[in-house]
Amino acid sequence: MRVEGTVQGVGFRPFVYSLASRLGLGGVVGNDVDGVFAEVEGPPSAVRKFLLALESEAPPLARIERITAKDIQPNGCDSFSIAPSQAGGQRRTLVSADSATCADCLAELADPADRRFGYPFINCTNCGPRFTIIRDVPYDRPLTTMAGFTMCGQCAAEYHDPADRRFHAQPTCCPACGPTLRLLGADGAALPDDGPLPDDGPLRGDPLAGGPLLGGDPLAGGPLLGDPLAGAAEVLRRGRVLALKGLGGYHLAVDASSETAAATLRGRKHREDKPFAVMVADVAAARLLCEVDEAAAGLLASARRPIVLLPRLAGAPIAASVAPGNRQLGIMLPYTPLHQLLIRAAACPLVLTSGNISDEPIAYEDDDALARLGGIADAFLTHDRPIHIRADDSVVRALRGQETVLRRSRGYAPEPVRVRAAFGRPVLACGAELKSTFCLAKGNHAFVSQHIGDLENAETLRSFTEGIEHFKRLFDIEPEVVAHDLHPEYLSTKYALDLADEGRRAVDLVGVQHHHAHIASCLADNGEDGPVIGVAFDGTGYGSDGSIWGGEFLVADLAGFVRGGHLVPVPMPGGAAAIRQPWRMAAAYLQAAYPGGAPGGLDVAVRNERLWANVVTLARGSVHAPLTSSAGRLFDAAAAVLGVRDAVNYEGQAAIELEQLADAGETGAYRAAIEPGEPFRVRGADLIRAIVEDLGKGTGPEIIAARFHNAVISLIADGCLLLRERHGLATVALSGGVFQNLVLAHGVADRLTTRGFRVLMHSRVPCNDGGISLGQAVVAAAVAATARSQSG
Repeated sequence: MRVEGTVQGVGFRPFVYSLASRLGLGGVVGNDVDGVFAEVEGPPSAVRKFLLALESEAPPLARIERITAKDIQPNGCDSFSIAPSQAGGQRRTLVSADSATCADCLAELADPADRRFGYPFINCTNCGPRFTIIRDVPYDRPLTTMAGFTMCGQCAAEYHDPADRRFHAQPTCCPACGPTLRLLGADGAALPDDGPLPDDGPLRGDPLAGGPLLGGDPLAGGPLLGDPLAGAAEVLRRGRVLALKGLGGYHLAVDASSETAAATLRGRKHREDKPFAVMVADVAAARLLCEVDEAAAGLLASARRPIVLLPRLAGAPIAASVAPGNRQLGIMLPYTPLHQLLIRAAACPLVLTSGNISDEPIAYEDDDALARLGGIADAFLTHDRPIHIRADDSVVRALRGQETVLRRSRGYAPEPVRVRAAFGRPVLACGAELKSTFCLAKGNHAFVSQHIGDLENAETLRSFTEGIEHFKRLFDIEPEVVAHDLHPEYLSTKYALDLADEGRRAVDLVGVQHHHAHIASCLADNGEDGPVIGVAFDGTGYGSDGSIWGGEFLVADLAGFVRGGHLVPVPMPGGAAAIRQPWRMAAAYLQAAYPGGAPGGLDVAVRNERLWANVVTLARGSVHAPLTSSAGRLFDAAAAVLGVRDAVNYEGQAAIELEQLADAGETGAYRAAIEPGEPFRVRGADLIRAIVEDLGKGTGPEIIAARFHNAVISLIADGCLLLRERHGLATVALSGGVFQNLVLAHGVADRLTTRGFRVLMHSRVPCNDGGISLGQAVVAAAVAATARSQSG
């Protein structure tokens, strides 16, 4: 028989061995490039039981996609064995994502009688590092970053014992033979083995100091500075910044209850307002900070251990600088034994944010981390197990009863998204620019990469290109079709064009319009082909006509689309400057709402008086004010007119704060007129005019923000009703970063459902640009299939 799916590195061979031995069957099991193969022989009833149990009792990390079996002639084998892994041939096996420490390992970690008591690298076949340490497949120790650690006698005995939980656990180790911790100063030298930490000033190490001392009780968090873990906990308790080497890279950590520490980290990291994530010890601790329902608790405690966005409790003991002005917190639980030990030793919630300076990829190589983070961190808690591939923490939330992924990375990648229609030819989809991911696809598998970041600098581009090469090796995919965004200046587009120009292997290029890719991604996420009404609302995307789209109603399937409607385009005065300074969009929308001139004395105009007249002039027509139908820019304009924010420090900040402001109990809504035609046009300026009128009446900002949101919900529903009348479609796919807004997502889905629509929303991949690469891949495959059928 053959078992396909994620069945390597998850204890599947020892599971098969134990199952066959229990049932008295003879035969063999092994790994190869296709997954797991096995031969079993014995009484027919026992073989039938084996086949049933193979799927129903599979290890917790296994993801079985298919089991195929056929009868062969018995050879008289009455014992069962595990064969050495086989290499060669085209690889079709899948690679497991990294997994949080299992309950059995946690029990050993806390047991003073266990030889792995307090050992920060404990793992077994059911948990621990996978994707981030794999150099190649098959998944065996020599092809991981554990290759340099020779197992001691006791670990080797466990590794070779079919009855042991660590049977063939490739990263298995112990204090005698595995990785070790070191606590370093900001200068990269080892901190002394004893003596107090200074209250202020940089922590400097002793370059002659020896290695780590793992004495003391790491669970108790004692004061021994000679213990790197206890020393790191003391760094945190003193309000200092700790760089911590994790599974997929370095984090920067501080005491989340300390305003001084959080503000210091924010200043050093050059991250002015964007919220930090917080790690707490367990679900009970999370409930002291946030509202945690059963769905959220399940997400927090899952083996994937993502950051979960949760409603913040009033008075939660978290420093204001952790998530300024935000009614939500991103909470996660410890997912490595090192995290478990550190958070208990520190005895406080911890900010845990990516180890980088804003807009850079997360640092994951030791020398690079010391160089890049030495000006941010006061100390480094590091170790000698290399990370092969970087991976940020994933971010999710519960929406309408199901998990919704907002950033897909550690714990999820590189598990594939299985698609309904097989890819006829191998595809590489290069994604967009913001929240970059790529996708390599063959057969029924779309391998969406981990989150890479905003593809706007050389370091992120290097991460992007290296990641593609790594995925190509892991999954043995040599693309024949390369899909890309239409925007000519995206680095991902230039990469795709360069691949075609290199000429080393002929590839077919497929340009995919940004918002079509959004809707196609939603279709693939839901196992659908279309046609559907697609509502793609986001900040920016290159349109088929060369203008900037972003408030789109499409009639689409995987192979193509027509633009059914959109927001009336308005100028973006100053181009990209209007994204960074929402007051510019307010000026443009006020010009559209009041062609004869906006009312005098508006606060947004007064606050920006110095440049207001010039920007209004730009908005009346200029090459420096490209037209956009972006819904994101409409939200920006509303936020600026309402006085929420005139300038942003991170993408979507004005819209996020506008959502936070909205009064959940307000049911009133503004109205936006729809201009008939094909495509129809929705007058977003009507909403800005209504905001101005309410401001003039003295209406509260919370009420105005809610009425604006309700208006956008109504205009989406009205647009979908119009397209149902015109095209007879009753299924709507919602995609684009604007639908990260919970008020909007809930409101639109509820409104459309009550009006008889079937609503498709994202769950497995993000609705933001992190899902674009999947959409590009399935569009490219559909276009190629259509071309083949037409030529045939």
